[in-house]
Amino acid sequence: MAAGALLWVVGPKENAVTSSALVGLIPRTGTGGGVASQLGIRPRGASGGGTSQRLRIASSLMNSNSRASAVYSSAAAVAASPARSSEEKVYEVVLKQAALVKELQRRAVEEEAVAGTESNWDLLNEAYDRCGEVCAEYAKTFYLGTLLMTPERRRAVWAIYVWCRRTDELVDGPNATHITPKALDRWETRLNDLFQGRPYDMFDAALSDTVSKYPVDIQPFKDMIEGMRMDLKKSRYQNFDELYLYCYYVAGTVGLMSVPVMGISPESKASTESVYNAALALGIANQLTNILRDVGEDARRGRIYLPQDELRQAGLSDEDIFKGKVTDKWRSFMKGQIKRARMFFDEAEKGVGELNGASRWPVWASLLLYKQILDAIEANDYDNFTKRAYVGKAKKFASLPAAYGRALMGPPSKRAADFAGRTS
Repeated sequence: MAAGALLWVVGPKENAVTSSALVGLIPRTGTGGGVASQLGIRPRGASGGGTSQRLRIASSLMNSNSRASAVYSSAAAVAASPARSSEEKVYEVVLKQAALVKELQRRAVEEEAVAGTESNWDLLNEAYDRCGEVCAEYAKTFYLGTLLMTPERRRAVWAIYVWCRRTDELVDGPNATHITPKALDRWETRLNDLFQGRPYDMFDAALSDTVSKYPVDIQPFKDMIEGMRMDLKKSRYQNFDELYLYCYYVAGTVGLMSVPVMGISPESKASTESVYNAALALGIANQLTNILRDVGEDARRGRIYLPQDELRQAGLSDEDIFKGKVTDKWRSFMKGQIKRARMFFDEAEKGVGELNGASRWPVWASLLLYKQILDAIEANDYDNFTKRAYVGKAKKFASLPAAYGRALMGPPSKRAADFAGRTS
Protein backbone atom coordinates (compact mmCIF):
# COMPACT_ATOMS: atom_id res chain seq x y z
CA MET A 1 0.00 0.00 0.00
CA ALA A 2 2.70 2.40 -0.90
CA ALA A 3 2.40 6.03 -1.62
CA GLY A 4 -0.36 8.51 -1.67
CA ALA A 5 0.63 11.63 -3.43
CA LEU A 6 -0.14 13.74 -6.46
CA LEU A 7 2.31 16.36 -5.41
CA TRP A 8 1.00 17.55 -2.17
CA VAL A 9 -2.02 15.58 -2.96
CA VAL A 10 -3.07 12.50 -4.87
CA GLY A 11 -0.88 9.45 -4.76
CA PRO A 12 1.00 7.31 -7.18
CA LYS A 13 -1.17 4.46 -5.99
CA GLU A 14 -4.25 6.17 -7.42
CA ASN A 15 -4.48 4.94 -11.02
CA ALA A 16 -1.83 2.29 -10.41
CA VAL A 17 0.61 1.75 -13.24
CA THR A 18 -0.08 -1.41 -15.19
CA SER A 19 3.26 -1.74 -16.94
CA SER A 20 6.81 -1.74 -15.74
CA ALA A 21 7.98 0.72 -18.37
CA LEU A 22 8.53 3.55 -15.91
CA VAL A 23 10.81 1.61 -13.63
CA GLY A 24 13.32 0.80 -16.33
CA LEU A 25 16.51 -1.00 -15.42
CA ILE A 26 17.88 -0.30 -11.97
CA PRO A 27 21.65 -0.39 -12.35
CA ARG A 28 23.94 -2.18 -9.98
CA THR A 29 26.00 0.97 -9.80
CA GLY A 30 24.81 4.53 -10.11
CA THR A 31 27.19 6.22 -12.47
CA GLY A 32 25.07 7.59 -15.29
CA GLY A 33 27.52 10.35 -16.12
CA GLY A 34 26.87 10.02 -19.83
CA VAL A 35 23.31 11.33 -19.63
CA ALA A 36 24.43 14.26 -17.52
CA SER A 37 27.10 15.30 -19.99
CA GLN A 38 24.71 14.99 -22.91
CA LEU A 39 22.14 17.21 -21.21
CA GLY A 40 24.59 19.72 -19.83
CA ILE A 41 23.53 19.14 -16.21
CA ARG A 42 25.99 20.24 -13.59
CA PRO A 43 26.41 18.55 -10.21
CA ARG A 44 24.33 19.58 -7.24
CA GLY A 45 27.66 20.71 -5.87
CA ALA A 46 26.62 24.25 -6.77
CA SER A 47 25.11 24.28 -3.32
CA GLY A 48 28.53 23.46 -1.97
CA GLY A 49 28.73 22.34 1.64
CA GLY A 50 25.09 23.18 2.02
CA THR A 51 24.07 19.96 3.74
CA SER A 52 25.84 20.56 7.03
CA GLN A 53 24.97 24.25 6.89
CA ARG A 54 21.29 23.43 6.37
CA LEU A 55 21.39 21.07 9.33
CA ARG A 56 22.87 23.81 11.52
CA ILE A 57 20.20 26.25 10.38
CA ALA A 58 17.46 23.71 11.00
CA SER A 59 18.82 23.10 14.50
CA SER A 60 18.91 26.83 15.15
CA LEU A 61 15.37 27.21 13.95
CA MET A 62 14.17 24.43 16.22
CA ASN A 63 15.75 26.15 19.21
CA SER A 64 14.47 29.62 18.34
CA ASN A 65 10.98 28.36 17.66
CA SER A 66 11.01 26.47 20.99
CA ARG A 67 9.83 23.38 19.18
CA ALA A 68 6.39 24.71 18.30
CA SER A 69 3.70 22.33 19.51
CA ALA A 70 2.83 19.47 17.16
CA VAL A 71 0.11 20.31 14.71
CA TYR A 72 -1.82 17.13 14.96
CA SER A 73 -4.15 15.80 17.61
CA SER A 74 -2.34 12.54 18.20
CA ALA A 75 0.74 14.40 19.44
CA ALA A 76 -1.02 15.10 22.73
CA ALA A 77 -1.23 11.38 23.43
CA VAL A 78 2.53 10.94 23.32
CA ALA A 79 3.56 14.28 24.82
CA ALA A 80 4.06 12.73 28.24
CA SER A 81 6.46 10.12 26.89
CA PRO A 82 10.20 10.82 27.08
CA ALA A 83 10.60 9.11 23.70
CA ARG A 84 10.07 11.30 20.68
CA SER A 85 6.95 10.64 18.66
CA SER A 86 7.01 10.09 14.92
CA GLU A 87 5.47 13.53 14.48
CA GLU A 88 8.32 15.16 16.36
CA LYS A 89 10.87 13.34 14.21
CA VAL A 90 9.06 14.34 11.03
CA TYR A 91 8.80 17.94 12.20
CA GLU A 92 12.58 18.12 12.16
CA VAL A 93 12.48 17.36 8.43
CA VAL A 94 9.87 20.10 7.99
CA LEU A 95 12.11 22.59 9.74
CA LYS A 96 15.10 21.52 7.69
CA GLN A 97 13.24 22.10 4.43
CA ALA A 98 11.93 25.46 5.63
CA ALA A 99 15.44 26.43 6.70
CA LEU A 100 16.78 25.55 3.26
CA VAL A 101 14.27 27.90 1.64
CA LYS A 102 15.12 30.69 4.07
CA GLU A 103 18.82 30.17 3.51
CA LEU A 104 18.45 30.63 -0.23
CA GLN A 105 16.17 33.63 0.25
CA ARG A 106 18.75 35.29 2.47
CA ARG A 107 21.48 34.65 -0.03
CA ALA A 108 19.31 35.95 -2.86
CA VAL A 109 22.07 35.03 -5.26
CA GLU A 110 21.02 34.11 -8.75
CA GLU A 111 23.36 31.47 -10.07
CA GLU A 112 24.15 31.87 -13.70
CA ALA A 113 22.85 29.01 -15.79
CA VAL A 114 25.49 26.78 -17.29
CA ALA A 115 25.68 27.40 -20.97
CA GLY A 116 24.54 24.44 -23.05
CA THR A 117 24.26 23.69 -26.68
CA GLU A 118 20.92 23.79 -28.44
CA SER A 119 20.95 19.99 -28.64
CA ASN A 120 21.47 19.80 -24.86
CA TRP A 121 18.35 21.85 -24.26
CA ASP A 122 16.40 19.83 -26.82
CA LEU A 123 17.23 16.64 -24.95
CA LEU A 124 16.33 18.17 -21.59
CA ASN A 125 13.07 19.51 -22.99
CA GLU A 126 12.29 16.03 -24.29
CA ALA A 127 12.95 14.60 -20.82
CA TYR A 128 10.49 17.05 -19.26
CA ASP A 129 7.94 16.43 -22.00
CA ARG A 130 8.05 12.70 -21.32
CA CYS A 131 7.42 13.39 -17.63
CA GLY A 132 4.44 15.50 -18.64
CA GLU A 133 3.07 12.65 -20.75
CA VAL A 134 3.24 10.29 -17.78
CA CYS A 135 1.49 12.81 -15.54
CA ALA A 136 -1.21 13.37 -18.17
CA GLU A 137 -1.83 9.64 -18.51
CA TYR A 138 -2.00 8.70 -14.86
CA ALA A 139 -3.14 11.91 -13.12
CA LYS A 140 -5.38 13.65 -15.64
CA THR A 141 -7.13 16.09 -13.30
CA PHE A 142 -3.93 17.15 -11.62
CA TYR A 143 -2.14 17.45 -14.96
CA LEU A 144 -4.76 19.90 -16.23
CA GLY A 145 -4.23 21.97 -13.11
CA THR A 146 -0.48 22.09 -13.63
CA LEU A 147 -1.05 23.76 -17.00
CA LEU A 148 -2.00 26.90 -15.08
CA MET A 149 1.48 27.05 -13.55
CA THR A 150 4.42 28.76 -15.15
CA PRO A 151 6.20 26.46 -17.66
CA GLU A 152 9.21 26.08 -15.36
CA ARG A 153 7.13 25.11 -12.35
CA ARG A 154 4.87 22.66 -14.10
CA ARG A 155 7.82 20.88 -15.69
CA ALA A 156 9.48 20.57 -12.30
CA VAL A 157 6.26 19.24 -10.77
CA TRP A 158 6.01 16.64 -13.54
CA ALA A 159 9.57 15.50 -12.85
CA ILE A 160 8.86 15.03 -9.14
CA TYR A 161 5.60 13.23 -9.90
CA VAL A 162 7.32 10.73 -12.19
CA TRP A 163 10.05 9.97 -9.67
CA CYS A 164 7.43 9.33 -6.97
CA ARG A 165 5.44 7.09 -9.26
CA ARG A 166 8.49 5.09 -10.30
CA THR A 167 9.47 4.70 -6.66
CA ASP A 168 5.98 3.54 -5.72
CA GLU A 169 5.89 1.09 -8.60
CA LEU A 170 8.93 -0.69 -7.21
CA VAL A 171 6.85 -2.18 -4.39
CA ASP A 172 3.33 -1.76 -5.73
CA GLY A 173 3.74 -2.46 -9.44
CA PRO A 174 3.63 -5.63 -11.55
CA ASN A 175 7.21 -6.58 -10.63
CA ALA A 176 6.78 -5.90 -6.91
CA THR A 177 7.23 -9.56 -5.95
CA HIS A 178 10.76 -9.47 -7.37
CA ILE A 179 11.86 -6.30 -5.59
CA THR A 180 14.40 -6.79 -2.81
CA PRO A 181 15.96 -4.41 -0.28
CA LYS A 182 19.08 -4.39 -2.47
CA ALA A 183 17.02 -3.09 -5.38
CA LEU A 184 15.84 -0.22 -3.19
CA ASP A 185 19.44 0.40 -2.16
CA ARG A 186 20.37 0.72 -5.84
CA TRP A 187 17.43 3.05 -6.37
CA GLU A 188 18.70 5.23 -3.53
CA THR A 189 22.16 5.26 -5.10
CA ARG A 190 20.55 6.56 -8.28
CA LEU A 191 18.82 9.23 -6.22
CA ASN A 192 22.11 10.36 -4.70
CA ASP A 193 23.67 10.45 -8.15
CA LEU A 194 20.94 12.54 -9.75
CA PHE A 195 21.17 15.05 -6.89
CA GLN A 196 24.86 15.31 -7.75
CA GLY A 197 24.09 15.94 -11.42
CA ARG A 198 24.67 12.35 -12.58
CA PRO A 199 21.30 11.10 -13.89
CA TYR A 200 20.97 7.57 -15.18
CA ASP A 201 18.15 8.09 -17.68
CA MET A 202 15.98 10.88 -19.08
CA PHE A 203 13.42 10.76 -16.25
CA ASP A 204 16.28 11.12 -13.77
CA ALA A 205 17.71 13.93 -15.88
CA ALA A 206 14.52 15.97 -15.58
CA LEU A 207 14.54 15.64 -11.80
CA SER A 208 18.28 16.32 -11.62
CA ASP A 209 17.72 19.58 -13.47
CA THR A 210 14.78 20.43 -11.20
CA VAL A 211 16.65 19.96 -7.92
CA SER A 212 19.50 22.08 -9.25
CA LYS A 213 17.09 25.00 -9.74
CA TYR A 214 14.82 24.81 -6.69
CA PRO A 215 15.55 24.56 -2.93
CA VAL A 216 14.52 20.91 -2.78
CA ASP A 217 16.21 18.81 -0.11
CA ILE A 218 17.10 15.17 -0.70
CA GLN A 219 15.81 13.93 2.68
CA PRO A 220 12.11 13.61 1.72
CA PHE A 221 13.14 11.55 -1.32
CA LYS A 222 15.25 9.27 0.86
CA ASP A 223 12.40 9.00 3.32
CA MET A 224 10.01 7.89 0.58
CA ILE A 225 12.40 5.08 -0.31
CA GLU A 226 12.50 4.20 3.40
CA GLY A 227 8.71 3.90 3.24
CA MET A 228 9.09 1.38 0.44
CA ARG A 229 11.54 -0.59 2.58
CA MET A 230 8.98 -0.54 5.37
CA ASP A 231 6.35 -1.91 3.01
CA LEU A 232 8.60 -4.86 2.16
CA LYS A 233 8.98 -5.99 5.75
CA LYS A 234 6.00 -4.64 7.69
CA SER A 235 2.29 -5.43 7.33
CA ARG A 236 0.95 -4.37 10.75
CA TYR A 237 1.09 -1.10 12.69
CA GLN A 238 0.73 -1.30 16.46
CA ASN A 239 -0.52 2.26 16.98
CA PHE A 240 -1.15 5.49 15.14
CA ASP A 241 2.34 6.76 15.86
CA GLU A 242 3.75 3.92 13.75
CA LEU A 243 1.13 4.44 11.06
CA TYR A 244 1.79 8.18 11.00
CA LEU A 245 5.46 7.58 10.28
CA TYR A 246 4.56 5.24 7.42
CA CYS A 247 2.12 7.80 6.00
CA TYR A 248 4.80 10.46 6.18
CA TYR A 249 7.30 8.25 4.38
CA VAL A 250 5.05 7.34 1.46
CA ALA A 251 2.89 10.47 1.14
CA GLY A 252 3.78 13.33 3.46
CA THR A 253 7.20 13.49 1.84
CA VAL A 254 5.64 14.58 -1.45
CA GLY A 255 4.42 17.83 0.05
CA LEU A 256 7.93 18.64 1.24
CA MET A 257 9.29 17.84 -2.23
CA SER A 258 6.81 19.95 -4.14
CA VAL A 259 6.20 23.11 -2.10
CA PRO A 260 9.64 24.55 -2.99
CA VAL A 261 8.62 24.23 -6.64
CA MET A 262 5.03 25.41 -6.30
CA GLY A 263 6.18 28.36 -4.26
CA ILE A 264 4.63 30.40 -1.46
CA SER A 265 2.69 33.53 -2.39
CA PRO A 266 4.71 36.73 -1.90
CA GLU A 267 1.58 38.14 -0.22
CA SER A 268 1.50 35.37 2.37
CA LYS A 269 2.02 36.37 5.98
CA ALA A 270 2.23 32.76 7.15
CA SER A 271 5.50 31.27 8.33
CA THR A 272 7.35 28.97 5.96
CA GLU A 273 7.13 26.20 8.54
CA SER A 274 3.34 26.44 8.74
CA VAL A 275 2.98 26.06 4.97
CA TYR A 276 5.21 22.98 4.97
CA ASN A 277 3.24 21.57 7.90
CA ALA A 278 0.05 21.99 5.88
CA ALA A 279 1.65 20.22 2.93
CA LEU A 280 2.67 17.41 5.24
CA ALA A 281 -0.87 17.22 6.65
CA LEU A 282 -2.35 16.86 3.18
CA GLY A 283 -0.05 13.97 2.38
CA ILE A 284 -1.01 12.26 5.64
CA ALA A 285 -4.72 12.89 4.97
CA ASN A 286 -4.49 11.45 1.47
CA GLN A 287 -2.69 8.32 2.63
CA LEU A 288 -5.14 7.75 5.47
CA THR A 289 -7.91 8.07 2.88
CA ASN A 290 -6.14 5.52 0.65
CA ILE A 291 -5.90 3.16 3.60
CA LEU A 292 -9.57 3.48 4.54
CA ARG A 293 -10.66 3.06 0.92
CA ASP A 294 -8.52 -0.04 0.36
CA VAL A 295 -9.08 -2.04 3.56
CA GLY A 296 -10.54 -5.04 1.73
CA GLU A 297 -7.99 -4.98 -1.08
CA ASP A 298 -5.09 -4.79 1.36
CA ALA A 299 -6.55 -7.54 3.56
CA ARG A 300 -6.60 -9.87 0.56
CA ARG A 301 -2.85 -9.25 0.32
CA GLY A 302 -2.42 -10.05 4.01
CA ARG A 303 -1.90 -6.42 4.97
CA ILE A 304 -3.72 -4.32 7.56
CA TYR A 305 -2.85 -0.63 7.63
CA LEU A 306 -4.97 0.17 10.70
CA PRO A 307 -3.72 0.83 14.26
CA GLN A 308 -3.82 -2.49 16.08
CA ASP A 309 -4.45 -0.93 19.49
CA GLU A 310 -7.44 1.01 18.18
CA LEU A 311 -8.87 -2.12 16.59
CA ARG A 312 -8.63 -3.90 19.94
CA GLN A 313 -10.27 -0.99 21.73
CA ALA A 314 -13.16 -1.25 19.25
CA GLY A 315 -13.50 -4.97 19.96
CA LEU A 316 -12.13 -5.92 16.54
CA SER A 317 -9.29 -8.17 15.43
CA ASP A 318 -7.36 -9.07 12.29
CA GLU A 319 -9.75 -11.97 11.83
CA ASP A 320 -12.67 -9.54 11.61
CA ILE A 321 -10.84 -7.64 8.87
CA PHE A 322 -10.18 -10.82 6.91
CA LYS A 323 -13.82 -11.91 7.24
CA GLY A 324 -14.85 -8.55 5.81
CA LYS A 325 -18.22 -8.29 7.51
CA VAL A 326 -19.67 -4.84 8.21
CA THR A 327 -20.91 -4.73 11.80
CA ASP A 328 -21.90 -1.98 14.22
CA LYS A 329 -18.45 -2.27 15.80
CA TRP A 330 -16.86 -1.76 12.38
CA ARG A 331 -19.06 1.24 11.59
CA SER A 332 -18.17 2.85 14.90
CA PHE A 333 -14.46 2.19 14.32
CA MET A 334 -14.60 3.61 10.80
CA LYS A 335 -16.34 6.78 11.97
CA GLY A 336 -13.39 7.50 14.22
CA GLN A 337 -10.85 6.80 11.47
CA ILE A 338 -12.68 9.04 9.00
CA LYS A 339 -12.92 11.80 11.59
CA ARG A 340 -9.14 11.74 12.03
CA ALA A 341 -8.50 11.84 8.28
CA ARG A 342 -10.79 14.88 8.00
CA MET A 343 -8.86 16.61 10.77
CA PHE A 344 -5.72 16.30 8.68
CA PHE A 345 -7.56 17.66 5.63
CA ASP A 346 -8.73 20.62 7.74
CA GLU A 347 -5.15 21.28 8.79
CA ALA A 348 -4.01 21.06 5.17
CA GLU A 349 -6.58 23.60 3.98
CA LYS A 350 -4.91 26.25 6.12
CA GLY A 351 -1.84 26.12 3.91
CA VAL A 352 -3.17 25.64 0.37
CA GLY A 353 -4.22 29.27 0.13
CA GLU A 354 -0.71 30.39 1.06
CA LEU A 355 0.77 28.86 -2.09
CA ASN A 356 1.72 30.85 -5.15
CA GLY A 357 -1.46 31.86 -6.99
CA ALA A 358 -0.80 29.74 -10.10
CA SER A 359 -0.15 26.65 -7.97
CA ARG A 360 -3.27 26.76 -5.82
CA TRP A 361 -5.89 25.42 -8.23
CA PRO A 362 -4.48 21.91 -8.85
CA VAL A 363 -3.90 21.46 -5.14
CA TRP A 364 -7.40 22.62 -4.21
CA ALA A 365 -8.90 20.40 -6.90
CA SER A 366 -7.07 17.34 -5.67
CA LEU A 367 -7.84 18.07 -2.02
CA LEU A 368 -11.57 18.51 -2.61
CA LEU A 369 -11.75 15.39 -4.77
CA TYR A 370 -9.89 13.24 -2.27
CA LYS A 371 -12.06 14.40 0.63
CA GLN A 372 -15.07 13.08 -1.26
CA ILE A 373 -13.66 9.55 -1.09
CA LEU A 374 -14.39 9.66 2.64
CA ASP A 375 -17.96 10.72 1.84
CA ALA A 376 -18.21 7.76 -0.54
CA ILE A 377 -17.09 5.33 2.18
CA GLU A 378 -19.88 6.64 4.37
CA ALA A 379 -22.36 6.38 1.51
CA ASN A 380 -21.35 2.71 1.13
CA ASP A 381 -22.36 2.17 4.78
CA TYR A 382 -18.68 1.74 5.66
CA ASP A 383 -18.33 -1.35 3.47
CA ASN A 384 -14.75 -0.94 2.34
CA PHE A 385 -14.32 -4.71 2.21
CA THR A 386 -16.28 -5.42 -0.97
CA LYS A 387 -17.00 -1.92 -2.30
CA ARG A 388 -14.41 0.52 -3.57
CA ALA A 389 -15.27 4.12 -2.74
CA TYR A 390 -14.70 6.47 -5.65
CA VAL A 391 -15.73 9.87 -6.93
CA GLY A 392 -17.73 9.77 -10.16
CA LYS A 393 -16.91 11.95 -13.15
CA ALA A 394 -19.88 14.24 -12.57
CA LYS A 395 -18.77 15.02 -9.03
CA LYS A 396 -15.19 15.46 -10.19
CA PHE A 397 -16.19 18.06 -12.76
CA ALA A 398 -18.48 19.76 -10.24
CA SER A 399 -15.54 20.14 -7.87
CA LEU A 400 -13.34 21.97 -10.35
CA PRO A 401 -15.20 25.32 -10.28
CA ALA A 402 -15.27 25.23 -6.49
CA ALA A 403 -11.53 24.58 -6.43
CA TYR A 404 -10.91 27.37 -8.91
CA GLY A 405 -12.97 29.77 -6.82
CA ARG A 406 -10.92 28.99 -3.74
CA ALA A 407 -7.71 29.35 -5.72
CA LEU A 408 -8.67 32.90 -6.71
CA MET A 409 -8.88 33.98 -3.09
CA GLY A 410 -5.75 35.53 -1.68
CA PRO A 411 -3.69 33.97 1.10
CA PRO A 412 -5.81 33.65 4.27
CA SER A 413 -2.94 35.02 6.34
CA LYS A 414 -3.00 38.23 4.28
CA ARG A 415 -6.78 38.54 4.61
CA ALA A 416 -6.46 38.09 8.35
CA ALA A 417 -3.71 40.71 8.54
CA ASP A 418 -5.72 43.15 6.43
CA PHE A 419 -8.78 42.63 8.62
CA ALA A 420 -6.74 43.16 11.77
CA GLY A 421 -5.33 46.35 10.29
CA ARG A 422 -8.79 47.72 9.52
CA THR A 423 -10.17 46.96 12.96
CA SER A 424 -7.19 48.15 15.00
